[in-house]
Amino acid sequence: MRAPAVYIMASRRNGTLYTGVTADLARRVYEHREALHPGFTRRYGCKLLVWYEGYPTMSEAIAREKQIKAGSRTRKLALIEAMNPDWRDLYPGLA
Repeated sequence: MRAPAVYIMASRRNGTLYTGVTADLARRVYEHREALHPGFTRRYGCKLLVWYEGYPTMSEAIAREKQIKAGSRTRKLALIEAMNPDWRDLYPGLA
């Protein structure tokens, strides 16, 4: 998926969550999964793509990311549960 997207990575079901934005979702999730960069997701083992939304423009994606990050953990869990109630890793379906 090579378009602006907002995504949530998780360490496990109901585990640590990371919300991000990218112009190339498949590449970015691969980087998280392989722990290619130091930071939050590597430290906390957030390797499962559990939720994402695509957007036509990066500015819209960034605005949505800010909205999600400003929300509560409960709201993030509700987003995940609505799209992915089994908390499957969505990465394999991106290719």
